[in-house]
Amino acid sequence: MDSHDIDDPFADLDLEKAIHLRWTLRDIKANRLTLSPVSDEDLSLLTERGLVEVSDGVPALTDAGQDAIG
Repeated sequence: MDSHDIDDPFADLDLEKAIHLRWTLRDIKANRLTLSPVSDEDLSLLTERGLVEVSDGVPALTDAGQDAIG
């Protein structure tokens, strides 16, 4: 495991799932949730990893979420 893997919140996931979740973070950031709704499973996973917070039913990126796509 190199230092990049330590910083990668998706290092333990397969490549396809990691790419999907990064695009989900981008959709949340750009407020494209009407066109690309987030599944409950993805939202739960992103919240557990500290990448997304939900306030009044609306997901928003945390600083860690911003870093994951930055």
